[in-house]
Amino acid sequence: MAESSGKVCLITGATSGIGAAAALAAARSGGTVVIVGRKERKCIQQVSKIRRTVPGAHADYLVADLSSQQQVRDLASQFIARYPRLDILINNAGAYFGKRELSVDGLEMNFALNHMAYFLLTNLLLGRLNEAPSGRIVVVSSGAHANGKIDYDDLQTERDYSLGKAYARSKLANVLFTYALARRLGGTRTTVNALHPGLVATNLGSNNNWLRTKLRNLLKRQMLTPEAGAKTIVYLALSEEVKNVSGKYFYECKAIPSSKDSYNEADQERLWQMSERLAGLVH
Repeated sequence: MAESSGKVCLITGATSGIGAAAALAAARSGGTVVIVGRKERKCIQQVSKIRRTVPGAHADYLVADLSSQQQVRDLASQFIARYPRLDILINNAGAYFGKRELSVDGLEMNFALNHMAYFLLTNLLLGRLNEAPSGRIVVVSSGAHANGKIDYDDLQTERDYSLGKAYARSKLANVLFTYALARRLGGTRTTVNALHPGLVATNLGSNNNWLRTKLRNLLKRQMLTPEAGAKTIVYLALSEEVKNVSGKYFYECKAIPSSKDSYNEADQERLWQMSERLAGLVH
């Protein structure tokens, strides 16, 4: 891993799981790590842990519920006001929802948190990233994207909602977004790549019912640790090997093919344009 002294890394969903593990690894490499979480108490605890584990680490936090577009905008504004540079943006925050719920913006929650938050935050911070000597954007998707289908007539899954369908759709949206963004970044010094972290023992899904959580806890013995799951995130954020690599999908620190549907450029562009409208970036 390259030393990142002087660099600034912003990582969402970093108070637990693979996000926390990636933040700790980034702190070890030097530079400044800014974590984002929904609860200030957890952010403070995680920053304290980073500073205890890595003496002299530069760690900070910002609080935001990323399912809210206004809070995403506030987060971006606060970051820009506080930091003159951004070298690495890791879009990691995510969840899945057993029953259909709506965000404060009226969007289905898997779509709002897992896709729209990534899309809006990245676009709001793109100016900072493009000013960096070598900006990197890391998009945490999932192997579940291969089961996803984008229904543009029912983007918010109002018909026949199921957790699996809505979650897979949001993770496919991550990959479509990555490829569309990579095209837009052509000719710049900023790269973007997506990844599947593997089946990781984290708190993802703990917002769902007790039985699903209990079954997940029973399976944790067969899952990767958060540290192992974070390896590919850290690799894409810090490794010199991928400094100039963009528009790829990674698993276990290797570029692999994503699903056939994810390579459909018309779908990539259609989702981008619809996301722009939903985020109020165009009128």
